[in-house]
Amino acid sequence: MSPTTSGRPRGRPRAGVNDAVFAATLRTVAEVGYARATVDRIAAAAGVAKTTVYRRWPTKGALIVDCLLDAFGPVPVEGDGPAEILATAIHWIADKIAEPGVGDAFAGVFSDAVSDPALREILATRFQEPYRIALQDALGEPRERVLFFIDAVVGTLLHRMGMTGEPMVESDVAALVEMVQRHLVAGRGPAR
Repeated sequence: MSPTTSGRPRGRPRAGVNDAVFAATLRTVAEVGYARATVDRIAAAAGVAKTTVYRRWPTKGALIVDCLLDAFGPVPVEGDGPAEILATAIHWIADKIAEPGVGDAFAGVFSDAVSDPALREILATRFQEPYRIALQDALGEPRERVLFFIDAVVGTLLHRMGMTGEPMVESDVAALVEMVQRHLVAGRGPAR
């Protein structure tokens, strides 16, 4: 090794770039909205070149999905039985959607996916499927029932945010928990 070279790779560490881009993505979405949060703006806010972003994520949709995966992390599936697991999961998703930029990014990427089959596939396989599997394993419910649970809860939370510009208030989240518990825990005994 010559005195002008080092054993360290050039540039910012990969994880550091991803973290910077994800933080910039949510910050930009929170400041200007999903539609105006372009890859150019996100790259500038992250302090990286646009090519750096496109090397990792070929589209804005792919970037948003990975950003959401990072923001959400794994679904908590703790609790003594299905009713408690459902309550924990619903409160978790409601809290995540309420974080700055997350609900807007979530709703925006879903909206884009309506007319973009490739993005829809990314959302289904990379985003929804891991959560569905975790919930299905924890609840012992069939695939279709868990998908219905995800649709009902996420759809309701995003609809509220879209109609009011605000996340769902806690009292309404509690009512959503009760409604979902009554439906999904039916036939297993009391929902509480």
